[in-house]
Amino acid sequence: MNMTLVLWIVLAAAAIGSGLVAGIFFAFSTFIMTSFARIPAEQGIAAMNSINVTIVRSPFMLLFVPTAVLCLVIAAFAFFNWREGISVWMLAGAVLYIFASFLSTIVFNVPMNDALAKVGGGGAEATALWASYLKDWAWWNHVRTIASLLASMAFVRALMLI
Repeated sequence: MNMTLVLWIVLAAAAIGSGLVAGIFFAFSTFIMTSFARIPAEQGIAAMNSINVTIVRSPFMLLFVPTAVLCLVIAAFAFFNWREGISVWMLAGAVLYIFASFLSTIVFNVPMNDALAKVGGGGAEATALWASYLKDWAWWNHVRTIASLLASMAFVRALMLI
């Protein structure tokens, strides 16, 4: 198979993957978390904990993780086969997705999810954690949303330069 065709396929898959991930994160940033903030803390915690259990067993993981792997491949290709213009866009997309979307999820959002899973029911502790969770988790989700969207755009720009 021609290397240009392989690169085109990998970039297209990464553009689609990071764009779809951005859309999922966008939904959380724009209406899901806002909706959860409008209901009692006990119900919001239960709903978010349910999502957190479900998402790791869902097709989302077949999108989120392989896109990160594609980004590693793209970064390596860009670095070892440096071509002005296209390599910059390839690296930009890969770095945005790997660091600001994938790794920020692991470093920030997942630990907050784990802490939320440990509080049950209502009470002052759960309510306080929920208030903090809504603000902090959403902020990091905004970062992931923007990074995933920008990564997708960078991959599309790289495709235009092939």
